[in-house]
Amino acid sequence: MAEFVLKYADTSGEIHQQIAQAGSENEARERFTRQGFLVYSIKQRGAVAGLAKAGARKRKINLDTFLIFNQQFVTLIRAGLPILKALDLLADRLTDAKLGPQVQAVRDEVKRGSMLSESFRMQNVFPKIFVTTVMAGEKSGSLPDVLDRYIIYQKLSLSVRRKVVVSLIYPCVLVVLTVALVLFLITYVVPNFAELYNSMQAKLPAITVMLIAVGTSAKSYIGFVFAAIVIGGGGLWLWVRTPKGQEKFDYVKLNLPLFGEIWVKFQVSQFARVLSTLLIGGIPLVTALETAADSLGTALLRKTLERTGRMVREGQSLSASLASSRVFPPLAIDMIEVGESTGALPAMLNSVAEFYEDDVSTRMAAVLSLIEPVIMIFMGIFVAFVLIALYLPIFSLADTIH
Repeated sequence: MAEFVLKYADTSGEIHQQIAQAGSENEARERFTRQGFLVYSIKQRGAVAGLAKAGARKRKINLDTFLIFNQQFVTLIRAGLPILKALDLLADRLTDAKLGPQVQAVRDEVKRGSMLSESFRMQNVFPKIFVTTVMAGEKSGSLPDVLDRYIIYQKLSLSVRRKVVVSLIYPCVLVVLTVALVLFLITYVVPNFAELYNSMQAKLPAITVMLIAVGTSAKSYIGFVFAAIVIGGGGLWLWVRTPKGQEKFDYVKLNLPLFGEIWVKFQVSQFARVLSTLLIGGIPLVTALETAADSLGTALLRKTLERTGRMVREGQSLSASLASSRVFPPLAIDMIEVGESTGALPAMLNSVAEFYEDDVSTRMAAVLSLIEPVIMIFMGIFVAFVLIALYLPIFSLADTIH
């Protein structure tokens, strides 16, 4: 008999964790399922630490390819094919190097008698919200309907992320070009003019002397500066990957002028969308909060939602628990409170997600429309300064000749 660590929700939605002895994972799952519990996860006790380490290094699947897989999977199930046969067809036809082997592994686990949700969870690459959604569909007997709702969520989530990325491309290109232009002028053009003026032994204006001093120093130390930037950037990247570093970096993003508020609202919209999808699928609120917290890519909000889940488990309302965090916008909390009082929390969470997605798009467009002219003005002023500083001695020499 092996020992397994089970995490499950009782009929009131409260999450428990317990160590149980059983011959296999399926035996332990079936025993707790017969007692009316919703088994959230089950892991062999000796393998828990190893799984945790593997989770930190798990590979990511392509979400666009995964969306297509889900659409095909639902279509096959609705056509009347058994789940195993649908997985057989899809596993043999997937060409994605990352997703294909994972689906084949899921098919093999289902053949051995594992539940579909457990088979997906064991691969440790699929989004937790997807695994939980599949589990809800299995328990309710409406797997196609639940997967349809997940597909809608996935489409909306990918659409919002694409809009944000596309809106940032042009400003980022401008910044890169600006930096490249500054480096070219400072490290190449200015030193060449410095050699010219040294050969002429001309008396230079103060502005030209200052620019030449900066350019000469920059050319001499550019390699050290570049190495320092690479080493510093690498160290920062490694630090941000640690739990403490992630949380500190989130605090920095939260307090950024203009972008801090946009970042919070984007995370709130993602959270509301995930939580609504899970609640509509029949997942208990506490379990849904835990999954929603894991689905967010920010340590600060994940910690906030873990505290919120504990407060909800103790009997407090979701809106009051979120308000105590002082992170969520007041309007979102008011809307959630109305949803709780009217018994329409999933629908209200959808409204929260839609409202903040639109707000993020509007604010991003407004901020970027200000940033682009600022970058162009900076480039113009800098180039004008360099040209004036470099050509002013030539004009002076021309006047002397006359």
